[in-house]
Amino acid sequence: MRIIGIDPGTGILGFGVIDATKGKTKLVTAGVITTPPHTPLPDRLEEIYDGLTQIIAETNPEVMAIEKLFFNQNITTAMSVSHARGVAMLTGQQAKLRIEEYTPLQIKQTMTGYGRADKKQMQEMVRMQLGLSEAPKPDDCADALAAAIMAAFTLRGQ
Repeated sequence: MRIIGIDPGTGILGFGVIDATKGKTKLVTAGVITTPPHTPLPDRLEEIYDGLTQIIAETNPEVMAIEKLFFNQNITTAMSVSHARGVAMLTGQQAKLRIEEYTPLQIKQTMTGYGRADKKQMQEMVRMQLGLSEAPKPDDCADALAAAIMAAFTLRGQ
């Protein structure tokens, strides 16, 4: 099964594509889609849509795993990220992907056994799970890969 993980963001959206077969996960590609600050929001969202559309067309995933939003303070950031998340989900829906949503807590708990794991711990667990020589960077990319790995674990029996 091929899975694309998404860590939503308007300025930086992380993505990671993995193959999950017979209990093993393998990196296909990963990176970030960045949009320039001070660019009008509709233009930024179009860049995200175009970038994800291209990545999905090139990699042909079956599943999209995307982080649910959790914000306890900055409502402005939450609104901006929610726009990017909506565009990502629409892109997945239009590509006929199965969309799975996970909270950061669920992903951290599954990856590390601890729901409050820090960025370094997450990057290291993603590195180990995918058999990489170095931890994926930036952390947006590692978070997207962690979402994809979470989906691989969750959907393994289906």
